[in-house]
Amino acid sequence: MEASKKSGGHREMLESMYSVIALVFILVACVELCDAATAVDVYRLIQYDMSGSPFGSRFAALNHHAASLHFPPGADLSRTVLIIPLRELNITFIRDYINQKKPLGGLLFLLPEVFSFENGGNKQIHEKEKMKNLLAQLEQLLINANIPYPVYFAFENDEIDTVLAAIKRNDLIGQPATATTGGYKLVISTPEPKKVASPTITNIQGWLSGLKADGEANQLPTIAIVASYDTFGAAPALSVGSDSNGSGVVALLEVARLFSLLYSNPKTRGRYNLLFGLTSGGPYNYNGTQKWLRSFDQRLHESIDYAICLNSIGSWDNELWIHVSKPPENAYIKQIFYGFSNVAEELDLKVGMKHKKINISNPRVAWEHEQFSRLRVTAATLSEFSVAPELLEGTGGLFDNRQFVNETAIIRGVKLVAESLARHIYGHQGKNVQIFADDSSLAVNPAYVQSWLDLLSRTPRVAPFLSKNDPFVMALKKELADHTDEVKMQHEILEGIFTFYDSTSARLNIYQVASVTFDLLLLLVLGSYLIVLFSFLVITTRGLDDLISLFRRPPSRKVKTA
Repeated sequence: MEASKKSGGHREMLESMYSVIALVFILVACVELCDAATAVDVYRLIQYDMSGSPFGSRFAALNHHAASLHFPPGADLSRTVLIIPLRELNITFIRDYINQKKPLGGLLFLLPEVFSFENGGNKQIHEKEKMKNLLAQLEQLLINANIPYPVYFAFENDEIDTVLAAIKRNDLIGQPATATTGGYKLVISTPEPKKVASPTITNIQGWLSGLKADGEANQLPTIAIVASYDTFGAAPALSVGSDSNGSGVVALLEVARLFSLLYSNPKTRGRYNLLFGLTSGGPYNYNGTQKWLRSFDQRLHESIDYAICLNSIGSWDNELWIHVSKPPENAYIKQIFYGFSNVAEELDLKVGMKHKKINISNPRVAWEHEQFSRLRVTAATLSEFSVAPELLEGTGGLFDNRQFVNETAIIRGVKLVAESLARHIYGHQGKNVQIFADDSSLAVNPAYVQSWLDLLSRTPRVAPFLSKNDPFVMALKKELADHTDEVKMQHEILEGIFTFYDSTSARLNIYQVASVTFDLLLLLVLGSYLIVLFSFLVITTRGLDDLISLFRRPPSRKVKTA
């Protein structure tokens, strides 16, 4: 009986010891990530393949210490995330680091909350443009490089600014964050990106029928007004493209609204059909426009008098450009340019012409109208750009947001397009007749322009991440249906040389972590305290002999043999 009690006592003592040891391990495990400093939304650099070659950021998960640009010379950054505010960006440093493939744990770029400066003034306007140009350079560098670590963007706020200030202080005194020194750790827990399977593009078209004369058998001519609505940028979740090509979409919708008022009355309905097209796949060689045109039947194809494509008309001062593929001497081209030039002169604007012959053997197109030209349809692009952007350039980057778009410029562009079309349709070329006068019921509506520009400026529209039933796509369809007839949607697979990957945004947790020295010291203190406490409890409840017996080697049992 006595031996049984003693055995039970030993068992209880061992169970108590195991509980204490488990408690120690739990406490140690909790030491490193002891204080969550803040959590912020972050937006990942795009990841894509072009003709099988990898570009952009190839990883998404993150679990490294943070450092600023003030890190000590020669520091090992292979497990470090550099936090770089745009205002402190050294583009040469980033270019060298990427091109030389130096090891790095990750990059986090901090963008200003708004790209504007209070109180205006020439100095602040200069700073605004400087920052815009710097961001454009950074974006082109990042999307054209293969980066083997996570790259994210975030917006500055008070919490992250406080963290960055603390990181800078540690870096300046030569104590960067490491496992031994502690500091701040950046953690993003997200699965590795997967390929976007069969991304869809959606084209939307609306129709306003012209008025045929009684007994007229011939088909009326058609004028097409077209704008591409999707975007491409370094961070898909931030690629809103207020100017490229949100401004073109807004202008098209307002032109459709104005002509719907004219065409709703048989007395003012023109003898031209109007075809409105909102196309997708613009950044990818205008893939959606190509598929849309191929869906036309022969009668519609042959009826198109000309097409005018609207591209980036929201950030110009006093001059727009008409880009054409046919020679300027072509009768149709001369007619289009003459009509726009006359109206531009009355509006105190300038319109220039740029001719670029297309190369049929080269599938690359620089402007949307070139897809029409390939099918021998007369077309032109109206744009603030005098030179065509390169592939994946000027298609809705980080700098292309609401702060950089001039609302007045869009309104003037709408007047130019609407008035030029109306004079062509009603035969008023060369006449000083304002059909859409400011004080009339047909005036351009600034509130309408502003509301749609605001919506576009907060809606990322990178095609591979827009489903065919996306709320924004359905909103475009509904709006076009309010002003036109026979609205149709065309869903196609985005084809070509591009492959895209998901995981475009995440939640970043920033932890303030203790150093290993602190961990060991804390472990030593806790362990000593628990040992003293355990010994005291055993002595007071069972005596010193029981405490000694816990550490005494038990006698070996010898098996007696016969």
